[in-house]
Amino acid sequence: MSKPTEDELRPFFATIAARDTISDEEHRALVSAMGDRRVIAAGTDIAREGDRPPVSTLVLSGMTARYSTVEDGGRQITGLHLAGDFVDLHSFPLKIMDHSVASISRCTIAVVPHAELKHITEQFPHLTRVLWLLTLLEGSIHRQWLVAKGRLTADEQMAHLFCEQYVKAGIAGLTEGGRFALPLTQTQLGDALGLSIVHTNRTLQRLRRTRAIEWQDGIVQILDWDMLQELGQFDGSYLHLERVPR
Repeated sequence: MSKPTEDELRPFFATIAARDTISDEEHRALVSAMGDRRVIAAGTDIAREGDRPPVSTLVLSGMTARYSTVEDGGRQITGLHLAGDFVDLHSFPLKIMDHSVASISRCTIAVVPHAELKHITEQFPHLTRVLWLLTLLEGSIHRQWLVAKGRLTADEQMAHLFCEQYVKAGIAGLTEGGRFALPLTQTQLGDALGLSIVHTNRTLQRLRRTRAIEWQDGIVQILDWDMLQELGQFDGSYLHLERVPR
């Protein structure tokens, strides 16, 4: 076991820097709070509904998903997390998990003991607000997903999700030449959109025919960003990309 390196933490600090500026002391406090660095195989539960985790988890590489299941075994993905994202920061004040979190791909994660988060909240008021901002941001994204599921067509909803993931990856420094990793299967994509596998496949084929994107082997290539935004009715204001003091 070892702590994450500064290079591994770069997406996390980039995610913060897009919205606020932290001091060198606050930066050191966050680095110091990091616990063990762990490698997780794809398809592994990181936290389960009903758990009372003593740590929160930060993704260093790969992708994870929040999900809930219903009685017939069906799964609804309610959030996607990539490098730089906390998957369960809210478990610190809430104490009990009301959903599960699983790795979509092979992931590297860092755990942050809740005792360390408690120390930050007691000693660093501005840093506490920054971490609060990260949990509020998850709520903002979740609300947008609800709007998309309730009011957008399947084609619009899928285009919107691709837009969101591209912007988030760009903030974290994970894009190159309009390309970014989206290691979802079509079944997992359907679980995120609330669509059957057949409906997901047909929707994806229609989106590909627009020539706005290509998606192959877990890599998305944006071919026409303006078109993709228009198709998804995408307005990134809900991602709160304004760098202001909190």
